[in-house]
Amino acid sequence: MSTCTACATPSADGGKKRLRIAIQKSGRLTDETEKLFSRSGIRLTEDRDRLLAHAENLPIDILRVRDDDIPGLVMDHVVDWGIVGQNVLEETTMQRQVDGLSTGYNQVMDLNFGDCRLSVAIPAEQEWHGLADLEGKKIATTYPFLLRRALKQARVNYKQVLLTGSVEVAPRAGLADAICDLVCTGATLQSNGLKEVECVYRSQAVLIARDQELFPEKKALADLLVQRFKGVLAAAESKYIMMNAPREQLSAIKKILPGSENPSIIELEGDPTRVALHAVSREKVFWETLEQLKALGATSILVVPIEKMLD
Repeated sequence: MSTCTACATPSADGGKKRLRIAIQKSGRLTDETEKLFSRSGIRLTEDRDRLLAHAENLPIDILRVRDDDIPGLVMDHVVDWGIVGQNVLEETTMQRQVDGLSTGYNQVMDLNFGDCRLSVAIPAEQEWHGLADLEGKKIATTYPFLLRRALKQARVNYKQVLLTGSVEVAPRAGLADAICDLVCTGATLQSNGLKEVECVYRSQAVLIARDQELFPEKKALADLLVQRFKGVLAAAESKYIMMNAPREQLSAIKKILPGSENPSIIELEGDPTRVALHAVSREKVFWETLEQLKALGATSILVVPIEKMLD
């Protein structure tokens, strides 16, 4: 990968204070990444067409680039952080190992979005018994290293067809017998007469960092952002539950509240037999749970989303 001069040029403060983060310019991770920034209090300029953007309220520079450039920018120390899919990170790491390039990075945290899987797909009319069916077959993919690793573990010999896009048309065009490509919903496969038969790798978005100690100013900012990111992710997975409940049923109610910590109990004026109960649930709250609470005498049950949360 070649590094552009503009990206490599240090800022006026010598790169000591401004945190530089590479994100996907356009694609399946872009919207969720920008939502994470917004909910974490990072205000960005709206123009997605600019390579380099700046946060309006924090010393942060954002590089909007192709997703497969992000691991290299981190590993080459051009940026401090990168947000990228694990599939791209793994594939790039193996490619750089072959090319003799540096592959050092630190994984800061999983981001719980951008879930997808790298799967084998074959024509819908064909039978499938396992990876051994691919012995001697031609397989089209844009992820040659991940595919090679999976089939080496399965002891399957195959012929690789490397494509940079539209992999799903390869069987119909007679270029390959099967494909190995990213799958989210499977709709694209179905529209091209294919069926998903084997997942070989699961992926989500991750935050990675350069494998160097940051300057103190940037380290303090990075620690602050990690705390905010964790708060946003925790809030997305949590709900705030409120209800009025019989005092005598509190023990039973606590047992069925999903993933909650010790709830807050508030006295109700004029009724010593009932209390208000407030709790944070870190798991999904299903209708069945609400119906169980109602059966125990709970009333005015509210389940509301949490925008921000710090432990």
